[in-house]
Amino acid sequence: MLFSQEEYDARLACVRSRMAKQGLSALLVTDPSNIYYLTGYNAWSFYTPQLVFVPSDGPMLLFARAMDAGGAFRTTWLPEDCIVGYPEQYVHRPHIHPFDWVAFALRERFLIAPAAKGCVGLEMDSHFFSPKAYRSLVNAIPEWTLVDSFELINWVRVIKSPAEIQLMRGAAQVCMAAMEAAVETIDVGVRQCDAAAAISRAQITGANGIGGDYPSIVPMLPTGEAADTPHLTWSEDCFEAGQSVVIELAGAHKRYHTPLARTLTLGKTPANVVRLADAVSDGINAVLSEVQPGVPVRELARAWNWTLAKYGLEKPSRIGYSIGIGYPPDWGERTISIRSEDESVLAENMTFHLIGGMWMDNYGYELSESIRVTSDGVETFTSFPRELLQKGS
Repeated sequence: MLFSQEEYDARLACVRSRMAKQGLSALLVTDPSNIYYLTGYNAWSFYTPQLVFVPSDGPMLLFARAMDAGGAFRTTWLPEDCIVGYPEQYVHRPHIHPFDWVAFALRERFLIAPAAKGCVGLEMDSHFFSPKAYRSLVNAIPEWTLVDSFELINWVRVIKSPAEIQLMRGAAQVCMAAMEAAVETIDVGVRQCDAAAAISRAQITGANGIGGDYPSIVPMLPTGEAADTPHLTWSEDCFEAGQSVVIELAGAHKRYHTPLARTLTLGKTPANVVRLADAVSDGINAVLSEVQPGVPVRELARAWNWTLAKYGLEKPSRIGYSIGIGYPPDWGERTISIRSEDESVLAENMTFHLIGGMWMDNYGYELSESIRVTSDGVETFTSFPRELLQKGS
C-alpha cells in the first residue's frame, strides 16, 4: 500500500464524519481522485462507469468493469470480496447502463434499505458521472433520496498528511525537470510539438530517482500573440524570434501533482511584457508574504489585487486553487479558490497552485508556484527561478 492502513482508516473516518454532518447514510464516489484517496485504486479505467459505495458503517465496495475489477487488488487495499465487476455486456450499450447492474448488486447485498434511512450523496459535479448514470440510479433505486454531496471528499482532502506532502515534494522534483526540459528545448526554429514531446518525456522519466506519472493536464504552451489566452496547448508551428512562450506544466508522482508556470521570451523582451512581469512578480511575492495558518483566503486575494492596482492592472479570475491528487482532465481539487469571495481560512498543510496569469491584448504572462501552508508561513515546492526567462538577444 502507498499509505499505511491507519492513514486510510483515518481518511474514511473523516469522510464518515462529514457524511453524518450532512445527513448522508451512504455516499457514491465516482471521481477517480476520490476513489484513489479512499481505496488506492489506480488505473486508466475511469472512461467507463465505476464507483465506490461508502455506507455509514461497514465495508466499502468498489464497482468497476469486470476486466478492471479482476486486477484491482493490485493497487487497492480493499479485500477482494469488496471488489465487484459488472459484466462486459453493460459497456457502451444504448439502452442499459452499468449502474443498472450495480444497483441490483447492492440490492442483492441488502444494502439498499439501510441507506434509505437518510439521504444518499452523489458527486454531482464529478467529470465522470454522466446524466445517464444518474438516471440509472434514480430508476433502479426509487427508495433512495439522492442529493449532491457538495465535494465532500474533496474537502476532506484539503489538508494533507505528512506522507502526502512527501509525495508532492517528489512531484516537485519531476516538475522542475520538466520545466528545465522546456526551457532547454524551446528555441527559434524548434517545432512546438517537439518541445511538448521533450516536456512529456521529462514528466514521465522523472528526476533524482523519482519516477513520473502521466499528468492530469498536457503541457500548455500559449505562444506569441496567442499568449493572451490561457490553456492553449501546442501546434506543429516553429517558435519565432521575438515571441513570448507561456509554459504551464506539472510534475506528477503517485498521482500527486505540483504545477508550475513560467514565461520565456525568445530574443529581446518587449517593454509591455517586462512591465507585466514586474507586476506579477510583485503580486506573487505579496501573496506569499501573507500565507500562514489562520489567514482568511480573501486576504491573499486582497494582497494580490492591491499590488496589481499600483500598476493600474486588475485580474478578474482567481489567483489559485487547492491541489493534490489529480486525474485527467484537471489537477485542481475543486474546493478552495484564492479570490475575494472565498470564505475559507488557511490551515497547516493546505496546498495550492498560486498562479499569477495575466492575459492582455495579443500578449500575456504567467508565473506560478505550488505552495504548502506551514506552521508559521509558506513552503514553495519548487526552487525554479521566479523570474521572466529569456533566451537569445
